Amino acid sequence: MEFAIKLKEKTGKEYLSYTSVKYALSDMRLFELYVQGKLEKKSDAMTFGSVYDCLLFTPEEFNNRFVVFDDLKIVSDIGGKNPRATKEYRDWKHQFSRGAGERDVVSLEDHQRAIDMITRISETPAWEFLQGDYQQELRGLINDIPVRGFLDCRGDGFVSDSKTTRSISSFRRDVFAFSYDIQAYLYLQLSGQKEFYWVAQDTSYPYTPGLFKAKEDTINGGKYKFDRAVKTIGTYLNGNDSTETFSIIGEI
Repeated sequence: MEFAIKLKEKTGKEYLSYTSVKYALSDMRLFELYVQGKLEKKSDAMTFGSVYDCLLFTPEEFNNRFVVFDDLKIVSDIGGKNPRATKEYRDWKHQFSRGAGERDVVSLEDHQRAIDMITRISETPAWEFLQGDYQQELRGLINDIPVRGFLDCRGDGFVSDSKTTRSISSFRRDVFAFSYDIQAYLYLQLSGQKEFYWVAQDTSYPYTPGLFKAKEDTINGGKYKFDRAVKTIGTYLNGNDSTETFSIIGEI
C-alpha cells in the first residue's frame, strides 16, 4: 500500500482514475494539474455528451443539472427583423442566465438532438447493452493500486460505456486515440464482469449507433497502458518533481 500512501500525501487523492491515468501517459504536467483540480477542460462536445448521458441514464436528474435555453417565445413576442439585438432581449437573456444558477445551459437544438438520438438507438439491438444498473461508482485495488471508476451501465455479465462520436465509422480509431482501452481494462477489473462493450452513436443525422465489443487484445492493451502509467506516476511520487516536457528541436 506504499503507492496509495504516497499518492495521498503528494496529491491529496486516494485513488487513480481513467482520466488521471490517461494524462499520466501523455504528460505528467497534465496529470499534476488534473489531480490538483486546476485542469478545467470544457467544450460544447463535452457538454452535449453530458446532456446525452443524463437523458439516457438518469433523466430524472436533468432539471437539476441543466436548463434548456429556449428563446422562441421572447423572440416571437419582440418581433421585428433582429429581435435578439434589442435591449429587451438582452435583459431577458441576462435574467435567464441568473436563473440558471450552477446548472449548465444547453441549447434547445442540442436538447432535442439528444432526445432524437436516444429514440433512434432505443429501436436497435444496441439498446439491450444499455440495460442494467446505471452510473455505478466502484473502488478497488488493481495490483495494489487504488482505482476508482464510474460505470455507465452494469448489465448481466457485461459492462457497457456510452460514447458519442462525430463519425461512427472512425470510432475504432477513437478507442485508441482517446485511450478508451484503459477504461475497458479498469472497469472489468473493478466490476468483475467478463465482457466490455462500447455503445457509440454518431451525433449527426441519422444518428447511426454502433455496438463494439472489446477484444482480449484491446483489454490487454489497456492493461499495458495502465501499468506503464503507474510506473511513471510512481517515479513522480518518489520524489521526481520534474513535470517539464521535452520538445524535439530540429529542421523540417
